[in-house]
Amino acid sequence: MLHEIQPEKHPPLGDEMASAISTCVHCGFCLAACPTYQELGQEADSPRGRIVLMKEVLEGKLALETALPHIDPCLGCLACEPACPSGVPYRDLISPFRAMAEEQRKRTLGEKLRRMITQMTLPYPGRFALAARTGKMAKPFAFLLPPSLRVMLDLLPPSLPAKQRWDEINPAVGETRARVALLIGCAQSVLDPDINSATIDVLTRNGVEVVVPPSQGCCGALSWHVGNHRSAQSFAAANLDAFPTDVDAIITNAAGCGSGMHEYHLILKGTADQARAVEFCKKVHDVSAFLARLGDLQPLPDRDRKLRVAYHDACHLANAQGVRIEPRNLLRMIPGVEICEIADPHLCCGSAGTYNIDQPEIADSLGQQKVDNVVATNPDVIATGNIGCMTQLRTHLAKRGSSIPVRHTMQVLRDAYR
Repeated sequence: MLHEIQPEKHPPLGDEMASAISTCVHCGFCLAACPTYQELGQEADSPRGRIVLMKEVLEGKLALETALPHIDPCLGCLACEPACPSGVPYRDLISPFRAMAEEQRKRTLGEKLRRMITQMTLPYPGRFALAARTGKMAKPFAFLLPPSLRVMLDLLPPSLPAKQRWDEINPAVGETRARVALLIGCAQSVLDPDINSATIDVLTRNGVEVVVPPSQGCCGALSWHVGNHRSAQSFAAANLDAFPTDVDAIITNAAGCGSGMHEYHLILKGTADQARAVEFCKKVHDVSAFLARLGDLQPLPDRDRKLRVAYHDACHLANAQGVRIEPRNLLRMIPGVEICEIADPHLCCGSAGTYNIDQPEIADSLGQQKVDNVVATNPDVIATGNIGCMTQLRTHLAKRGSSIPVRHTMQVLRDAYR
């Protein structure tokens, strides 16, 4: 697509945004893949339409306020990327554009309050746990709150699991085949800390020494995806210092976190940490992809019954990281497992970071559709690779009275080993 963007006017990511726009040929293959286009049905709410809007804003031909009502509903799910025959790197456009827009836009007091609450709690496990427990007590009075804050309370689980801690060094069982560092996540370590325990268990069983860096923090993806560039840079730079360099891989077990860490080269472009960020990104791997690459995994014991597993593709695992086959193959290692494929797997479940809070109506609709498709497979368990998806699926399963358990791929594997 031809454009008149002057990248130097939009530092530090003007070149990336201009390049992404120039790659688009306006073919429209992305429309069928876009969840918000399916929901809203307007050209401006499709990837192709949004690219045109962002182009015109960057060219100075369109007011930012005119474009934002169509840019804001974008999930950032990146379903448009694998659907695009021209290979448009939409991720190089949407997050940098939001970062640029956030410095210029005017938000209402309610929007500022909502963003402040999420940004000051979700990335910090201690604060998030305290906020979740406080929110539970406030649920009976939710009707007194504005809708934007009421949604936050609706998303809280009935109870929080017990806090777990992990050793800094977790030795491999038997011969050491690899040494990795694990990101434990912020919201995940509060909402479902057993995911980390299961990940460590599966890795160590397969000869992998697991380091849990004690000074690690939030990956920064949450901030990056909502345009809070400074916060994302702070988290990313801190993790560059926290994670050791003498490891074979940096392991993530949450799709959103892994996707965010793969974008550290964008987040930290133009800073003193830019070169380090590029090298850091090369070592980041989702745990299922790492295990598939490691190969020769420990066999799993026989089972005396069949297990139907509905595997849900987390957007930031399938689209952003290209990891689709690996989790399925790991699950197929379990004797008696049948993988149940879900209809319309490319459509986002509606979680997408803080999307449930920012765009509750679209998120609710997508969540209902996803659960309808999942339940139609009649599974014994649902497996996925992202805590946000797990929370969304559990919420909507509960709404329809379903008791199908939702587990992380590593939890299903760990349980099978035991």
